[in-house]
Amino acid sequence: MNHPDVPEPADHYFTARPASAEERRTVAVRLAGRDVEVEVASGVFSPGRVDLGTQVLLRETPPPPATGHLLDLGCGWGPLALTMALEAPGATVWAVDVNERALDLVRRNAARLGLENVRACLPDDVPADVTVAALWSNPPIRVGKDVLHGMLRTWLARLAPVAPGDPAGGAWLVVQRNLGADSLARWVDAELGAPLGVAVERAASAKGYRVLRITR
Repeated sequence: MNHPDVPEPADHYFTARPASAEERRTVAVRLAGRDVEVEVASGVFSPGRVDLGTQVLLRETPPPPATGHLLDLGCGWGPLALTMALEAPGATVWAVDVNERALDLVRRNAARLGLENVRACLPDDVPADVTVAALWSNPPIRVGKDVLHGMLRTWLARLAPVAPGDPAGGAWLVVQRNLGADSLARWVDAELGAPLGVAVERAASAKGYRVLRITR
């Protein structure tokens, strides 16, 4: 569900059918400082590698909180969710996507890596009482502003307050600069700042991407 480096068909984000055994393949990637093998398939974002934006986010974001609920919004095959689960085995990691094929891959990859703290599910299946200590996302910019803004309104409202001095809490988003990272930051500040009690800052810039941190 994350934005691709190049345009792809709209149904890229909404493939309902899990990949068959013939469609899945195994690739080697590096997550949380470890060389691991994961299953990928066409019909999800960046099949076959950790895309550049996600690499930037993983490099520039501190390790997640050790406990509580963590969320990967638009999880794809799971690089962010799997990293959070590896780095914070005491936390519950929610891998959220509208793409059933992606969710199936996350479940398979979590099982492959022995991660029992990953919950891959549709957005509406995250319990209403869950508040999120940290949210990581390479958001689906290409779905359009209305959809993207609706997602952020929904999930930023579920952020737990960040304690003073906490370097890891809040929402961490990576967005290409030329796809509107700065305008998105301005929108969050103007439209969500007062209503949700959130603040946005540019945490890092690298490789044509911005990393935005949003805290309550």
